[in-house]
Parts: sequence; C-alpha cells; structure tokens
Amino acid sequence: MTSIRTSEQSAGPEVGSPSWVGKKGRLTPVPTGRRTRRRLPHLLVGVLLVVVCVGGALWWSSNAQNQVPVLAVARPLSVGHVLEPADVHEVEISAADAVATVPTEQASAVLGRRMATSLGPGSLLTPSSLGPATIPAAGYAVVAVALKPGQFPLELTPGSPVLVVLATPPPSATQLAADDSAWPATVTGVVKAETDQNTVVSLQLPGASAPALARVPAGQVSLVMLAGGDR
Repeated sequence: MTSIRTSEQSAGPEVGSPSWVGKKGRLTPVPTGRRTRRRLPHLLVGVLLVVVCVGGALWWSSNAQNQVPVLAVARPLSVGHVLEPADVHEVEISAADAVATVPTEQASAVLGRRMATSLGPGSLLTPSSLGPATIPAAGYAVVAVALKPGQFPLELTPGSPVLVVLATPPPSATQLAADDSAWPATVTGVVKAETDQNTVVSLQLPGASAPALARVPAGQVSLVMLAGGDR
C-alpha cells in the first residue's frame, strides 16, 4: 500500500520557530539574530571609551606642551633682600596665563638683585618684584610694632594681610577714636629680636592711620592674619 505523506509531515520548521528536530531527534536552536542585537550596546560603550581615552590623552599632551618653567619664591623675602639661589625654585605654569613672570633660564639675570617688595613662599617672582624699593606705596606708611609670642600667628610672613587690633581699650575717647581700634595692614617684614623674645613686625597701612598706631604703647596690639581677599 502506498503511504501518503500529509502536509504536516513534509512541512519544514516554521519561520521564526526557536528549534527544529534534527536527524537524531535532538532539538537544535535556530539562529534568531538576538545575540547580535545584544552585542551592539557593548560595542557602543567600547567605542565611547576609546574616544574618551584618546581625547583625554590629547588634552593632557596639549597642556603639558603649554607649560613653561618660571621662578617662584621658596621662602619669605623682605624688601631690600638680595636674592640668592636658595630663595627661589622652579614651578611650571600655563603659557596662556597673562602674568609677567621670570623664566627659569633668566635666573642668572635676577640673582644678586634686591627685592623691591616683600613676598611670601609660593609667590611668583615678577620683574617688578626686583629693583628699587616700592614700599611704602604712595599714600601709605610703614610702622614697626614689637610683639611677644602669642600676639601674632606663627604663619605670619611678608605679604600677609592682617588686622591690627588693640589688646586693651584706649585710655580715653579723645586719644583714639572708636574707629581707630583696628587697622587693616600688610606685613612687609618680620625680624626676631636677638636680645629678647620680641618679634619686630613691619606693617604697611594707610598714611592717615599710621600715626595713631605708632602712638600705641609696645605690647598693646595683636595681629589677626586674614585671607588674601579679606581686607
């Protein structure tokens, strides 16, 4: 008898069917393309990482090439001090910074010259920092005060902005006005006395306030160190 195949027996696996029966009756998965779609996000992340790394390397290389070595102050320097090799060290700054500086290769041209102003550690050395003294500035005066330990911060260096505060109230209202009990000033020099425990601090302040501070008895003022812009 001739067997008749039905359409169901001869038909192949359905389109989109997840599997089909092999020769040995095992199920074999049919490729569906899902694995390829799953790999796409990972490929995109990898491409982005490569772009970011290359961009960062180019940025770092560009900045490194734009750095120039200049001279900076290594320790406190007072006006009139003769510049020595130990007073400066090399730092690198961006060439795009519009700051007048002294390049490292010009160190021999500035060593041996006198400081025109007082600078603290970390300050950049500039051409105007050297030469004839620029202290006191026009309209200002310099007053020296003798201070004992505890009347000034140990971090005090030339160039530090300070507030000069009376340790005791004025004896009478006529001697000092109420507004003259504190004066903003800038430290121009710090010298430790050799004969006693006093430290002499030179202060630059407006000329109108200088006489009032000079009349205050020794040991009656204290210095409050301020941040750079807190005047």
